[in-house]
Amino acid sequence: MTRVVYESWGQRVVFGSGTARQDVAAEVTGLCASRVLVIAAEGERALAEDICKDVPVVATFAGVKPHVPADVAQAVRAAAREHAADLLLSVGGGSTTGTAKAAALTTGLPVLAVPTTYAGSEATPVWGLTEEGHKRTGVDPKVLPRVVVYDATLMLSLPTRLSVTSGLNALAHCVDAWWAPRHNPISSALAVEGVRSLASSLPRIVADGQDVAARREILFGTYLGAVAFAGAGSGLHHKVCHVLGGAYDLEHAALHSVVLPHVVGLNLPSAPDAARHLAAALDERTDPFGALLALYARLEPPCSLRELGLAEEELDRATDLVMAQVPDSNPRRVTHDEMRELLGRAWRGDTPLPVPETVLRTEERPR
Repeated sequence: MTRVVYESWGQRVVFGSGTARQDVAAEVTGLCASRVLVIAAEGERALAEDICKDVPVVATFAGVKPHVPADVAQAVRAAAREHAADLLLSVGGGSTTGTAKAAALTTGLPVLAVPTTYAGSEATPVWGLTEEGHKRTGVDPKVLPRVVVYDATLMLSLPTRLSVTSGLNALAHCVDAWWAPRHNPISSALAVEGVRSLASSLPRIVADGQDVAARREILFGTYLGAVAFAGAGSGLHHKVCHVLGGAYDLEHAALHSVVLPHVVGLNLPSAPDAARHLAAALDERTDPFGALLALYARLEPPCSLRELGLAEEELDRATDLVMAQVPDSNPRRVTHDEMRELLGRAWRGDTPLPVPETVLRTEERPR
């Protein structure tokens, strides 16, 4: 076997159903915390208060915004200092977890995360901040939550559309891990199992949003995908989404849903190992890309950047912004024309297509 280097991240993870309140109280005690700053968006404040009834809360920060604007990061850090917090407890989706991470990045305070979507941010040491239309990301062990408390019943009120887009965000963590800069056999194996769990359970919650067993299975897939992503790094798909999300303030989970099949169509013809992994995960040996599109057809997620609010006249600028972030490790060299075509198809909502490497190389520009 070729030399493999894999870095794992220490984290305690609790899976349950209907046990969030007692699990959170027990974990806060285990962390010896006595001054807890709760972080929750205004719409989930009541849920957070219920979950944290047995926790020594000193304040609640509810100024959560998507993509963690720099001013929000400054505000949550100030709140942590003002209340002398010794633990950051986030209850919410990826933006909420990201806000807690922003505070942890500079304060060094530990984070306990209680996810209410399938974003997966809770299982990675990746942080992101947006300022003046540019999203910066980085990796720092300080921002990895010390503890994650999963409770499948917290997802029962999640609308079908958000369940689907959030679940496909988790799927994107898995797929991107197969060609990310530090892709490795361990992350790839985790990603295969993550895709398998997500692909089998997401259609079940479309049929019945109260299927707790399916919700629990999605959480397993979410966690596996996030750990795979943490070990492998950020691949082309996430670079595209981070650039577009930061520059145009597009809905995060829906953006992942729209972009993913187009990036897979671009990369898969040049990534035989990724194709093999996707085939194994979807149990489709001859046409894994077709199987991915079939899954999309069953889930009916948003399919165009236009419906997310991106203006057509921004596509040229968006292409330039994305091209500056294409990873050198990508399985194919991506040309400016290829990326412009990808974004154009994603904007229109065209059916994603596999792109042979010989196509669209007429006006190649340097990255």
